[in-house]
Amino acid sequence: MPPAEPAVTSTVTVGHPAALSAVGAMLAGRAPHAVLLVGPPSVGKTTLALDLAAGLLCTGAVGGDRPCRNCRACRMVAHGNHPDLHRLAPEGPGDQIGIGGRDRPRGVRDLVAELALLPVEGIARVATVERAHRMSEDAQSALLKTLEEPPSATVLILCADDEERLLPTVRSRCARIRLGAVATRDIEGLVVGHGLADAPTAARLARIAAGRPGLALTYAAAPEAVRIRGEIVRTLLDLADDRIADRLARGRDLLGRAGEMSAALAAPAPGAAATNGAARSTRTRSGSAPSAVAPSGAAGSAGEPAEPELDAEPSDTSAVRVPAAERRRALLLLLDLWADVARDLAVAAAGAAAAVRDPGLIDEVGGLAARLTPEATGAALARVARARELVEANASPELVLDVLLLRWPRTAGGPRRP
Repeated sequence: MPPAEPAVTSTVTVGHPAALSAVGAMLAGRAPHAVLLVGPPSVGKTTLALDLAAGLLCTGAVGGDRPCRNCRACRMVAHGNHPDLHRLAPEGPGDQIGIGGRDRPRGVRDLVAELALLPVEGIARVATVERAHRMSEDAQSALLKTLEEPPSATVLILCADDEERLLPTVRSRCARIRLGAVATRDIEGLVVGHGLADAPTAARLARIAAGRPGLALTYAAAPEAVRIRGEIVRTLLDLADDRIADRLARGRDLLGRAGEMSAALAAPAPGAAATNGAARSTRTRSGSAPSAVAPSGAAGSAGEPAEPELDAEPSDTSAVRVPAAERRRALLLLLDLWADVARDLAVAAAGAAAAVRDPGLIDEVGGLAARLTPEATGAALARVARARELVEANASPELVLDVLLLRWPRTAGGPRRP
């Protein structure tokens, strides 16, 4: 991760009435010293955190009318340069938040040191920790004292996709606000309102995003990424008719295309800037765009090898041509798309093909689901989830990919290709 997020105008949170009501109550009364925002990736946690920060630092209104969006403090928060707003996010090859300190990437100790200083503007200090579930246990322990005895007029806002990955002692010291999926119509209106797409395109992107407004905004700003996404999804659907050796050969292309898609998300079309903190979080998580990704470890092998288990001890024996962090990012993006495909196959197998996320793929998904058993589609979804857990635990991306390729469902009667 880069040391700081680029200056981007914040948007007003949409589609989370309960969460907005809770934040409004905090601003109208006395805000807790620590808040934990929990919800799926790209659902709007960072945007809501910045809205809460703007309200706490606002000087142009009082109580529940904050933030006013017009005062100097609100404008500085919107442009990312308020001296009393401190932001911390995962960075480095492991995409983690560490302890920090001398000769280390910025971490919790650096944030704690900043919060110990008096506010520059004389009102309060606010800290946001993005993807807080990526904090190491040592970093979480280092943050505990600040959570227990925060400096005066200080509020910490933690955003986490999975609160179970936070220590119980951290969770217990935070006021919790949950965010769920946003309605498709709300996302469609958000994309159109920002002038990033026409209504039909916005409707398709909103459906693909599956309740994640940040993801829809990111796709709208990067149409090339949407095109690559479609190619990857179709390749994943074709795997069910492939021989084992052919599947392994496809691994190289799939990972490489995922790297290209990640690069496209990191560098959207000219004039199409990101407008939402959640949108930024779905982009590539390094300062540079990923390059082409090395082939999977078993690509090009012959025969029909036995299917290994995803719980197998990972090893890293394959030659690589790019940094491990970039390979991990590419595979995580590929696994996100793979999970969408597995989910669509499962709902189609259950007789709900109309619920497939991409309307342009309803016939293809429905046709494949008809040749698979519901048990096979359900197991496929579980395997993709397990693969993601392994990659986030620093297993070899190539090994995880090979195992998933081998264990992806096969159509009845075997492959149709010779």
